[in-house]
Amino acid sequence: MSITLSSLILCPIWISMAQIQQGGPDEKEKTTALKDLLSRIDLDELMKKDEPPLDFPDTLEGFEYAFNEKGQLRHIKTGEPFVFNYREDLHRWNQKRYEALGEIITKYVYELLEKDCNLKKISIPVDATESEPKSFIFMSEDALTNPQKLMVLIHGSGVVRAGQWARRLIINEDLDSGTQIPFIKRAMDEGYGVIVLNPNENYIEVEKPKIHVQSSSDSSDEPAEKRERKDKVSKETKKRRDFYEKYRNPQREREMMQLYIRENGSPEEHAIYVWDHFIAQSAAENVFFVAHSYGGLAFVELMIQREADVKNKVTAVALTDSVHNVWHQEAGKTIREWMRENCCNWVSSSEPLDTSVESMLPDCPRVSAACSTEM
Repeated sequence: MSITLSSLILCPIWISMAQIQQGGPDEKEKTTALKDLLSRIDLDELMKKDEPPLDFPDTLEGFEYAFNEKGQLRHIKTGEPFVFNYREDLHRWNQKRYEALGEIITKYVYELLEKDCNLKKISIPVDATESEPKSFIFMSEDALTNPQKLMVLIHGSGVVRAGQWARRLIINEDLDSGTQIPFIKRAMDEGYGVIVLNPNENYIEVEKPKIHVQSSSDSSDEPAEKRERKDKVSKETKKRRDFYEKYRNPQREREMMQLYIRENGSPEEHAIYVWDHFIAQSAAENVFFVAHSYGGLAFVELMIQREADVKNKVTAVALTDSVHNVWHQEAGKTIREWMRENCCNWVSSSEPLDTSVESMLPDCPRVSAACSTEM
């Protein structure tokens, strides 16, 4: 039987509890004190002591996975699909491993957008300085010059980034199911320019700067003996604090802070920014949107902020399981009327494809996608 560090720490406490509970009423005070101690132990943090290091590969090859000719993620040696529970009873470690793999897949999809779809990566804000946080979108060569048709793709919320519908589907199904690549290729084959938004790339993360506290002895006129005593106490306090931090955060995970990207700090801001600086400037006579989940909400917000321009330029909008709400977003009557004529929301349903699905909202029609569109 393996004995973990957490069990070594907890066992004496449980033994003491059992002994006290066998005593009489005089022991109630001790029982209360121990219960208070137990309530203040963060078991999640404690269990980190038994985790393997959170040190994961930074390439698919390092994970020993690759996408096969069908676009399915498979283990290089066994040919098996991805296994989430790589180490049993270590859910947090498995989740961190999954997230690390997801970051690699995000970069892999970016490469496919550039190499397989021939899209260009465009940095935003367009007037960003060298030092400020930046994001990016992807566009086809003719996105701004195509005189006829432009397709704009917006994904939902969460960890997905430009070119993805769902990370889970990419990992567990295939690239065609989880990415926007089939949409992009078909649109380009049919003569559309393409713009791929990146609404979840709202900030960059940097490590929090360490705060250096100046020693009181540096600027004090106290006697040398008193300063030495205070310095000794300060060093002992720091030693105890460092020991506790090593216990509390054994994996030494870095503390991060977020620096938001100017005018792109939310999906809604991002959609408006890309509209103003790219879509509105395009030559296309007809603009079409495909928006999934929160992307639908971002589109409705764009309509609220740029109603006349959107009506003048957008021909049709295909929504998939959109989470927009015209009441909560306070979309006016003219917007709701336009959406009824120009938008359609395909939703998860077991009904045959395009079967009308009842809606309580007075906006666009809802029809069945004939399957789960959960992404």
